[in-house]
Amino acid sequence: MGYFDRLKAKWGIVSNKQLLIVFIVFGLTGSSSVKVARPFLDYIGLHPDAFGDLFLGSFLYWIIRLLVIFPLYQVLLILFGAVFFQFSFFWEFEKKILRRMGFKRFFPEA
Repeated sequence: MGYFDRLKAKWGIVSNKQLLIVFIVFGLTGSSSVKVARPFLDYIGLHPDAFGDLFLGSFLYWIIRLLVIFPLYQVLLILFGAVFFQFSFFWEFEKKILRRMGFKRFFPEA
């Protein structure tokens, strides 16, 4: 059994076409979340220049940026999944991630 076959079995994917779509959604979501983070931070007034005078200011800015990107990524993953008709796969994937992060009471296992 090859790597992709094991991955399909683990994720419950039935075809190579669906696996390709899942990879495309992950790629689009990652790229989009990184691209959208900066304008979002600019919109709420967090610019890299504002952290320049602080001790480890650049590092602090990037920590905040990552904290913004993470929930943005989760939302975009669901949206892109829905656009590519894979909402149920990505919704289950999200619930699994959130359960592992400690949100079990909000997403009980069926």
